[in-house]
Amino acid sequence: MTLVGWYVLAVAVAAALVPVCRAFAIRKNFIASPRHDRWNNRPTALFGGVAIVVTVLALAIVAGDVARLALPLLGGTLIFIVGVVDDVLSLKPTTKLIAQVALAAMFVFFGERLNWTNIPAVDMLFTMVWLVGLTNAFNLLDNMDGLCAGTAIIAGAALLVGLAGRPDVIPETRYVAIVLGATSGFLIYNAHPASIFMGDAGSLFLGLTLAALTLTAGGPSHDRSRILSIVVAPVLVLLIPVFDTTLVTLSRLVSGRPVLRGGRDHSSHRLVAIGLSERRAVAVLWVLAATAGAIGYVVRRISDVDAWLLSALFVIAMVVFAAYLAQVHVYEEPSHVPPRGVTIILVELMYKRRLAEVLLDFSLVVIAYYSAWRLRFEGPEWNTYSGRFLQSLPIALAIQISRCSCVARTAARGATLD
Repeated sequence: MTLVGWYVLAVAVAAALVPVCRAFAIRKNFIASPRHDRWNNRPTALFGGVAIVVTVLALAIVAGDVARLALPLLGGTLIFIVGVVDDVLSLKPTTKLIAQVALAAMFVFFGERLNWTNIPAVDMLFTMVWLVGLTNAFNLLDNMDGLCAGTAIIAGAALLVGLAGRPDVIPETRYVAIVLGATSGFLIYNAHPASIFMGDAGSLFLGLTLAALTLTAGGPSHDRSRILSIVVAPVLVLLIPVFDTTLVTLSRLVSGRPVLRGGRDHSSHRLVAIGLSERRAVAVLWVLAATAGAIGYVVRRISDVDAWLLSALFVIAMVVFAAYLAQVHVYEEPSHVPPRGVTIILVELMYKRRLAEVLLDFSLVVIAYYSAWRLRFEGPEWNTYSGRFLQSLPIALAIQISRCSCVARTAARGATLD
């Protein structure tokens, strides 16, 4: 069966199972009730993640890939069990974190690593942080109808494109297609207005599964000669969960709020706060996820310099976007938590706005000037004129940074006079 066939079959199976899981959740009263720190405004059934995981496990068995995929299937099943228990009994965040660390250690013990450096101990640490971080990131991203499922589908599609055509990872590629199909079947019922949530059972499973599959995407047979292929590309593919988690974590630290406490301060909530509808807020993040995934795919296939340029432009744009969202008022009540030392440091850094503006101007000038030279001199010509580019870059930087500084002072003076 082709990848499309497995995807369609997974969509059909999951779409048939979701109503069954929803009816069971309603009958047993496994319901997500409205709370002040949650987005849903009406009771909604849980256990949508059960339909996703049952579909994935069943089709993986049918495909005969259990032996090859034993580690990701075992890890996914165990984190799914943790999620189900949390949906039913509401585990403490620390308990879930301990389980995630244990599962990440299991992957490392059996030889799964990111191989970002030439130091095994450092790679092991990075791998555990990657697995735990992304598992939590998808769990936190499940804060608005369709957001987590849609982002997982987009990120998984980017991974699928990267894996497709590699004969050494055919079972893994088929597994990604099945995961995408199961999530798509669930999304039919989870799109706004959602009639069922995936719960922690689904979000934890998707986070760990996609994080583990990026280890395969950069496996031993892949090109490890370029940092873009082994580090930047997978980070871009899964950038939106990382972006949202980073924004929420820093915002809570700056405001003196507990990082592990839930709240309506995610990127999706901030987009709604500035006037977007829930559907449009989710769509914006989906588009950003698709853009990041496309860039993550492209950087593997273009020259290093062009790839760095493209990645830098997108990352700068996301930093500016994060700075804008960070200013949106989302906290209705003042914090009762005394600021800690790290919070004080972060607050002090936030006030260094001018320094941030200079660094942004510096980055944009370098990128724009380099782009202009590359557009003018292509191919062999660039090798001839690259030296002149480097010689003239400091002059261009000095002129442009000075102009930007003058413009900023003029605008500030005008604002003061007004």
